[in-house]
Amino acid sequence: MANDDREDWNRYGFSTKAVHAGQEPDILTGSVSVPIYLTSTYAQESPGVTKGFEYSRTGNPTRQALERSIASLESAKFGLAFSSGMAAISTIGNLLRSGDRILICDDTYGGTYRVFTRVFSKFSIGADFVDATRLDVLESALKSKHYSFLLIESPTNPMLKVIDIEKSCELAHSNGSKVIVDNTFTSPYVSNPLAMGADIVVHSTTKYLAGHSDIIGGAVATNDSQLHQDLKFLQNAVGAVPSPFDCWLVLRGIRTLALRMDRHFENALALAQFIQKLKEEGRVKSVNYPGLPDSPFHNLAAKQMRNFGGMLSFEMNSKKQAVSFTQHLKLFTIAESLGGVESLVELPAIMTHASIPEQERNAKGVTDSLIRISTGVEDKQDLINDLRQAFKAAS
Repeated sequence: MANDDREDWNRYGFSTKAVHAGQEPDILTGSVSVPIYLTSTYAQESPGVTKGFEYSRTGNPTRQALERSIASLESAKFGLAFSSGMAAISTIGNLLRSGDRILICDDTYGGTYRVFTRVFSKFSIGADFVDATRLDVLESALKSKHYSFLLIESPTNPMLKVIDIEKSCELAHSNGSKVIVDNTFTSPYVSNPLAMGADIVVHSTTKYLAGHSDIIGGAVATNDSQLHQDLKFLQNAVGAVPSPFDCWLVLRGIRTLALRMDRHFENALALAQFIQKLKEEGRVKSVNYPGLPDSPFHNLAAKQMRNFGGMLSFEMNSKKQAVSFTQHLKLFTIAESLGGVESLVELPAIMTHASIPEQERNAKGVTDSLIRISTGVEDKQDLINDLRQAFKAAS
């Protein structure tokens, strides 16, 4: 299939697209792996006459392959790759002008909170936060002021709240706001926000898309040609682009995305069920995972997600106990980030969400005793056994 025949991939299933879309055999050599084009510039036949590439900040064949792959997975017309998830978020933020406002779900990644409250605020760009799980509250907020964008996560980070993407988009659009969905927590395999009405989908490709904790990257997908044109201009003008090698690593990870996501889900559900039993015994305060039948978000998650994902969080009885628990784990690594093949554990209040003021964190449930788990692809019984011995040691 020709490299520019992107629309033809819409006929195929997700796993087929993950293996092939944007990753067709190289035209010049027949290589079944996309070549890594390690070049900064390209020879021109005459001034201004190129073969489609002129400078690798503006465009690179390996990055182009990744952008086509991501667009295909999100059923989008356009995809753009960036040097990090925050570079992607920040480039979207650069669409805003002085005096504009953005409305953000109140349970959000600490880096997103930080960039809009401490960076874009310097340019008179306002950011407000809302519990977007409550549609009446969301509607009231959207009507109270004009917001250029509504930015949501579903499920949210780190409380695993599920926001109704379709209804949120309807409310935002009826009030003149475009919708950005950070789809990092689920990946395109689990959720496709563009199909539910979103205008922009953003990813940290560092996480599930790459899947091996070995690169930093970001991506944006959209069906809106004007948004794509504006974002592509900013991608080149600001220059926060990934290296060809990092693009290649994400492409490699994407090929096994469906397989990994099924295993992440299988393991996360088993861990959530195990911790739920500890909650019933009073050893844990709460468990946050939409795959549990008693989760208030279970039905909505079942409606808008392929499975319930690989992330969960739970609250222990004290910070001391939570810290002790993490220190006694043997298979889980204490580390920030998520979505890799290895299981990770962290305390958001101390690590990923430390940039959010303590009072605001506590109000959202992100207490000092909250633990977030990114479930890997190890044998689930080994993971359960590791949790069991760590709980025992921390008691």
